[in-house]
Amino acid sequence: MPAVLRVALPVPLPTLFDYLPPAAGQACVGSRVLVPFGRGRLVGVVVAIDAETAVGNSRLKQVLRLLDDDALLDPELMQTLAWAADYWLGAPGEAYANALPLALREAKPLPPIGDEYWSLTGAGHSAHDAGSRRGGSKALLALLAAGALSAQELSERQPGWRDAARRLAAAGLLERSERPPLDRPPPPSLAPQLSDEQQQAVAAVGASLGQYQPFLLDGVTGSGKTEVYLALIEQVLAQGKQALLLVPEIGLAPQTVRRLRERLGVIVEVLHSNLSEGDRARAWLRARAGSARVILGTRSAVFTPLPQAGLIIVDEEHDSAYKQQEGFRYHARDLALVRARALGVPVLLGSGTPSLESLANAEAGRYRTLHLRARPGAVRPPQVQIIDMRAQRLEHGMSPALLGAVADTVARGEQALVFRNRRGYAPVLLCHACGWHAGCPRCDRPLTLHAGRRQLICHHCDYRQRLPAACPTCGAGELKPQGQGTERLEEALVAQFPQVPVLRVDRETTRRRDAFEQLLATLKDDQPAILVGTQMLAKGHDLPNLTLVAIVGVDEGLHSVDFRAGERLAQLVVQVAGRAGRARKPGRVVLQTHQPEHPLLRSLLAHGYAAAARELLAERRLIQLPPYSHQVLLRAEAPQREQVDAFLAAAHAALPINDQLQIAGPMPAPMPLRAGRHRGQLLLEAASRRTLHGMLRSWQLALIALPSARKVRWSLDVDPIDLY
Repeated sequence: MPAVLRVALPVPLPTLFDYLPPAAGQACVGSRVLVPFGRGRLVGVVVAIDAETAVGNSRLKQVLRLLDDDALLDPELMQTLAWAADYWLGAPGEAYANALPLALREAKPLPPIGDEYWSLTGAGHSAHDAGSRRGGSKALLALLAAGALSAQELSERQPGWRDAARRLAAAGLLERSERPPLDRPPPPSLAPQLSDEQQQAVAAVGASLGQYQPFLLDGVTGSGKTEVYLALIEQVLAQGKQALLLVPEIGLAPQTVRRLRERLGVIVEVLHSNLSEGDRARAWLRARAGSARVILGTRSAVFTPLPQAGLIIVDEEHDSAYKQQEGFRYHARDLALVRARALGVPVLLGSGTPSLESLANAEAGRYRTLHLRARPGAVRPPQVQIIDMRAQRLEHGMSPALLGAVADTVARGEQALVFRNRRGYAPVLLCHACGWHAGCPRCDRPLTLHAGRRQLICHHCDYRQRLPAACPTCGAGELKPQGQGTERLEEALVAQFPQVPVLRVDRETTRRRDAFEQLLATLKDDQPAILVGTQMLAKGHDLPNLTLVAIVGVDEGLHSVDFRAGERLAQLVVQVAGRAGRARKPGRVVLQTHQPEHPLLRSLLAHGYAAAARELLAERRLIQLPPYSHQVLLRAEAPQREQVDAFLAAAHAALPINDQLQIAGPMPAPMPLRAGRHRGQLLLEAASRRTLHGMLRSWQLALIALPSARKVRWSLDVDPIDLY
C-alpha cells in the first residue's frame, strides 16, 4: 500500500488534505507538490508522510507532480507555522502559503539565486550612442554604457528601473545574466564611539548569543538604537551566523539598507511588498541557502528561513503594522519570539515607546529590559510646549503661536514638521445654506475632500465622486470645507511662507515606488523647509536640520471608544516629537489642543512616555483589559443587517458554558456599515489564555457548521489590536 501524503493547501479551510504520492520522485516534509483540487490544480506543502487516512486509498487522488527534490521549508519553520496556524486559528494552508513569496507558490522551477546582472547588447550600445531613447530608458542605457551592473546596484542608482529594462530587453537592447553571489570583504569599521548605555546593551545581548533570551531595548527617540543593532549584527556576522531585522514599514527600509551596507560591507537582502516577486523569491532562497547573512524586511519577512540563525531584531516593536489584518491574522513581533525560542537565539525588541504588552512582559520577568535614556551627540531633549487653542483665532486649524514658531524656525534657516494625521484637504464638505454634507452612500460616513483631484473620496471603502458645483439638495453654490487635512495645511503654509519649500508627505504624494525617498532627498541639510505629513513621518527618519515639530490635531485620540487609543496617542506624540533636534541643534515641540488639562497629555509631556505608560498599565490592570486579560473578536459582515444578527446570535448560542469567559455582544461594530456591508461583532475575554484557547478550535468548527454562516463573511481575530 503506497504511503499517504498529508498536504496543506492555500484554501480558507481549517483542515489538511490527503493524497497518494506522485508517480515520480520522493516527497519529503516541507516540499511543494502540485495536486488536483476540485476542477483545478493547487500548489501545496507536504506536512506529513505515511499519514493515517480516514478514507480508502482508492478514493484518494494522486499528487500530479513533485516540485522540490529537497524540503523548501525546514523542520523549524514547519513546526513554527503549525503552531502559528493553531494559535491564531488560521487555515493551515494559508499559514504555509504566507511563509512563501508569491513566486514560490506557483508550479514553476525555483529561480536561480545568483546575482542578477544587466548589460547592453551591441544594439544597445548603438542606441545609447545615437541618443534614440527618452526618459527612464535613456537613463538606464547611460548607466549601463560603462559595463554590466547588478540589479541591486541599479535599484540604488535608478529606482524603478525594471519597467525601462523590460522595454529595452524586448527591443533587444539589454540582456540579463546570472553570476555567483559576490562576497565583498568588509570595509574598515566606521562605527562611532558607543555611549556607556549603548555598550552595556550590546554587551548584554552579545553575552546571550547562542541561546534564547528576549530583550526589550527601551530607548528614547534619537538615542541610537540602530547603532546597537549594527554592533550586534557585526558580532553575529563574525560568528558566521545570520541576522534578521524586521521594520514595520517599507518607508523605513531604504535608509536602513543603506546604513547596513555602508557599515557591514555585506549584501543585505531585502524582503517587502514593493519588490518584484522574482527579487523577493531570490532573496528568500538565498536566506534558505545561508548565503544571505543579513535579511531586512517588513512583517512577512518573519517567515524567512534562517538555517544559521544568530539574532532576530524587531525595530519599533510597538507598531500595529506588525499585525496582519486579513486572512491569516498573525502578529510578526510575537511570531519572532516563537521563532527565536525554536532557533535558540536572542530576540531584541526595540522601541522608543514600547507596547504595553512588552512592558508587562518585562515587568513579569519574561523579557530583560535595556535602557537608552540619552541622545548621543544631541544638545538636550526637545523642549515641549502645549498651546491652548480655546478662544483663539485659527488659520486653517493652526494657532498664531504655532505659526509663529514655524516662522521663527525657518527664519533661522532650519526645518519644521507640521504633523496632522489626516490626509486630504478637509474631512467634511458642508452646505452653508441647508446643512447638507457629502456622505459615502456605502459607509454612512462623511466623504473627504481632495481638492487637488477635485474629488470626494471615502477613506474607508475608496468610493469616489466628483466635486459638485452646487449643493445637490438646495442648489446653493456655497459649499464649505470643514476641518483640515494635510493638503489644506500645505496650501495654507505655502501661502504663509511663499519663499520656503513646503513638502507634503502622505499616502497621496508617495504612491509611486521610491517616491518617499525621493521627496526626502530634495531636503537640503542647510536650507529652511516645512514638512507637512501624517504618521508616515513619525518613524525612524533622521533629518539633522529639523528642529521644530508642530502637532496640529490630537484631540480625536483623547475621545476614542477604543481602549488602546490612549496608548496609541502617547506613542504617536512621542514618536513625532522625536523627529526634532536629533543632531547638534536643540529641538522644540509645540502641541496645540482644546484639552490642555487632559491628564494623559500632562503626564506625557511632564514626565515622558514611561510615566504615561505606567498609568495606562495601572488602568488596564484595574479593569482587567489586555495585557492583563486575553481577547478573541468574532467579526461578521453581510449585505443585510438581519443576516449579521442571525449569525452572531447563533454563534453566541454555540459558545460553551464557562463562568471564566466574559462575552460582550452580539453588537454592531463601531463602524456598523462599511462598503455597503453591515458589520457586527462578538468579543470574548478571559483572564487565562488557556481558558480562552481551550474552547476556540471546537467553537470555530461549530461556527463553520452553522447554516447562517453561509450568508455572512466572518473571521476570528485572536489578540485583536483594534475592535473595528
